[in-house]
Formats: sequence, structure tokens, C-alpha cells
Amino acid sequence: MSFTPGQAIEFEAEQIAVLARAMRRSGRPVVLVPLGVGLHAGHIALVRAARRLPRAVVIVAWAGEDVPADFAAEGVDAVFRYDQNALWPRGLRTLVQPVDLDLEPVDEVARQLTLELTLINIVGPSDVVVGEKDYEQMRALQAAITDLHLPLKLHGVPVVRLPGGLAVSLRNAGVAESAREQTVALSAALTAGAYAAEHGAEAVLEVARSVLDTVGVVADYLEVRGLDLGDAPEIGDARLLVSANIGGVRLIDNVGLPLGIGFRNIEG
Repeated sequence: MSFTPGQAIEFEAEQIAVLARAMRRSGRPVVLVPLGVGLHAGHIALVRAARRLPRAVVIVAWAGEDVPADFAAEGVDAVFRYDQNALWPRGLRTLVQPVDLDLEPVDEVARQLTLELTLINIVGPSDVVVGEKDYEQMRALQAAITDLHLPLKLHGVPVVRLPGGLAVSLRNAGVAESAREQTVALSAALTAGAYAAEHGAEAVLEVARSVLDTVGVVADYLEVRGLDLGDAPEIGDARLLVSANIGGVRLIDNVGLPLGIGFRNIEG
């Protein structure tokens, strides 16, 4: 098994585990970036965040048929290309079930969580990098890492947005052009709501909901939660989360906010 750093060399499951163990024995952190298909700027941000960890060996788990040239251009060290039939040749018979938080469908969160934990178990990383775009999914993975005493650290990367505020994601890219105004309104509602954070959760929701009402978007949910997605604090860091069906596509987004404090008062 030959290995040249920064060349995004493709490895099979057994090989990637051997590589990760060898790198960790040498004292280097092994950073897993679990991806699916359809590379976009948000994924590249995850890779770049992984590469910023000192002396890191960056491994991308990739479900696409071809390995994108962008991986080598970004200095990815190794690519573990997987498909779910290979991961679970007898079908998915074990599902890691997270707590149902009444946000995203819990079965969908569970399946993605099981996939992420499977990739972690195969690779054996010291660190994992995921995006905050799917905030509930990130929190479910952190809870599993903590509760199952997995010896690794999870790093969250902020949402990558286009100049108009729209979050970069495969779902957003699938919305018809005729519904783009409503799509942008989703992130605009979050921004407006976040800037009402000084006045408490009810004010945040009222402002965000008014923006959605202006363009006729009916949210599946619009909620202020704590960072752990439990009850929001009266004062402190919180998260504003939204989901809505726009143009036949179910979209989600979220933003952090200093509840009861406000952005202008953070420094004080």
C-alpha cells in the first residue's frame, strides 16, 4: 500500500483502516470528513477546516462514482469511496436511534447517524469534521460520540452562504428558479430573527415569521432552541431553526443567536 500525502489517493475499507492506524501511531491526527455525493462549496469548506488542524491527515469518505479532482487540489490525503451496499451487504439491520426532537423526521436522522458512525468505525479517526448546515444531525452525532464514549473529537463548520444569504446545499440547488425568492427568504427570516435576539425568543420568532409571511412561506417548523436543541435559555447562546417546503423541495436552515443579549451587546 503506497501513500503520497495530498494526492487524494483512493483506498478500500481495509486499506483506509490500516492507513489511519499507522498515522495515529506516528502521533498525527486523522481527520475524517464524511460526505455523500454532489460536491459543492460547503463540502470544500469542510475539507479546508480539516486541513487547518495541525499535522492532520485528511480522509474524505465519498459516495460518488468518481473522485473529484477538487480533492487533490485541496490537499486531501486519502479518499475512502464507499457505497451502502458494500457497507451493509446484508442490508441495514442495526439502526442507531437518536432522541426525537420534533424537528427533522427521526428515522432520517437515525439512518444518517448510523451511516456516519459506520464510516467512523471503519476509518478510526481522531477527529471528524461536519457542517452546521444540518445542525440537528451534527448534534445527534455529538450525542452518540459522547454517550458511546468514542475516542474522537467532533468539529462543526459554519454554514457556507451565497452573497444573498442562501445556504449552499444540494437541496437548495434543486429548487426551481421560479421559487428562488422564497428560498432566499428562508435565510432572510433567520437573519432578521437573529437580530431581534436582544428582546428574547418570542420577538425572534415574531420577526422571522413576518419575513416568511411576506413571501407566502409556511414553515414546517420555526423554533428557538438551546445549543443542545433543548429548551432555549432566557439569556445565552441559542439556535433559530426553520424548515419549509419550497418549490416541492423540503429545505432546512439555522443560525446562531445571542438570546437576551443581542449582537450589539456581545462585546460588553
